[in-house]
Amino acid sequence: MKIHPPTDIVIIDEPETCPYLPGQVARMPLRMPLRKIGLNETDLRLAQGHRRTGEFVYQTNCANCQQCQAIRIAVEDYEFSANQRRVLNKGNRLYKQRMNDLLGDDQRVALFNLHRKQRGLSKNDTEIDLDEYLWGFVKSCFRSFEITYWTDEELKCVAICDLGASSMSAVYTFYDPFLKGDSIGTYSILKQIEFCKQQKIKHLYLGYFVQDCSHMVYKSRFTPHERLVDGQWVLFERPEKSERKRSVTTQPCGNV
Repeated sequence: MKIHPPTDIVIIDEPETCPYLPGQVARMPLRMPLRKIGLNETDLRLAQGHRRTGEFVYQTNCANCQQCQAIRIAVEDYEFSANQRRVLNKGNRLYKQRMNDLLGDDQRVALFNLHRKQRGLSKNDTEIDLDEYLWGFVKSCFRSFEITYWTDEELKCVAICDLGASSMSAVYTFYDPFLKGDSIGTYSILKQIEFCKQQKIKHLYLGYFVQDCSHMVYKSRFTPHERLVDGQWVLFERPEKSERKRSVTTQPCGNV
């Protein structure tokens, strides 16, 4: 397997307000690859804890905090719980799924802004416009696509995904926050797991897990899963099977 040497340019590398923990200062160097990232290199970068925003990649590098842990699901070994199967079955009855290249339009922008505002994710209720949506999601240095969910012709959920040779990254998911009781956010992740199983994809990456961030806690409910802790992927099993956690990688991940 040939991996081309990295050719990233650092665009921003300054302390900033942490987007996950109040009162904390974060450092997340933003780098721009000078070429399209191949599928095998995508696997490598995801395994090292890299994330994407638009055409840029980043990885947390905070001096006084190590709470951000990349989290992934080993898809082949993942079994849906009885409750998750109920969520899947209900969602399959309610929504029609579409898969296509990344798109940007007013409908997606409106849903994104509504989701952020109602879930308290936007600063001072600021909204993005179509150009910002295209910059943040549609432009990509990876092979990317979207999964959307609809009732009739009304858009209810968008899942932005990056694809590698044997891995997939759930970049960002936003949905109609007024859908009470439908668990559409959970349903979207379960459908991504289902897709990975069908496509023989080894790992589904769910971004960062931050234990003290209420918006990130839901990721820990998908067990068993692995988290990147001190450079090693560590397995967290389902509580009913084991309270233990064990290392699944003996060698630390290197730098791209």
